[in-house]
Amino acid sequence: MSLIQRMGWRRGVLALAIAALLTSAAIRVLSDDPEIALLIGEPYESMRQRSSASIGPAIAGHSWFSVPKSDARLRFVDSEFGFVTPQARFFTVGFGRDGRIDGVRMSPQVEPLLLNDTLKVVLDLQEQWRKAGWVPIRVEEDPPFADTPEWRAQLRDVNKGGTSYWHAGTQYQVMLVVNRFKDYRHPTEERYLITLSLATPWTNP
Repeated sequence: MSLIQRMGWRRGVLALAIAALLTSAAIRVLSDDPEIALLIGEPYESMRQRSSASIGPAIAGHSWFSVPKSDARLRFVDSEFGFVTPQARFFTVGFGRDGRIDGVRMSPQVEPLLLNDTLKVVLDLQEQWRKAGWVPIRVEEDPPFADTPEWRAQLRDVNKGGTSYWHAGTQYQVMLVVNRFKDYRHPTEERYLITLSLATPWTNP
């Protein structure tokens, strides 16, 4: 092997090593922050192609749901009403017989949270919605969450919890629910579960 050939071989090995490192780094970035990025009403396959989290295909001709194969955040990619959640362990994406996404139900957390952390999550989501033009509805019965003594007392009551509804024009609705949860891993602590449902409007303002 000539000197020129040896130099070319070494350059090729170096290029392959660099490519491997870059690929590894890209995989780490995606795996550290996987997300499901979607729109209500879009083809399910469009969501799969856009998302960095892995999720199985829709079942042709069936109304059902799929679950991401890892913890993942939701990125709702509507150009006007978009928002992003924390990572979720419970996360379902529903689809109709037509193969289009018809709803999301998730818990934007990876474990039951303490009350301060729970309020931080729900208040951040509500602030994102306000800034994007979402409007709270049914506020007489179910006002938006707030960090007040009254709200804290209500959430601590295992028989009450809280619910808030929001509309994005006539296009979308979210329901945000918080309840006490008995976490056997932390038996002496007050822990909470958050549930978020997203779909086209199913209640009147």
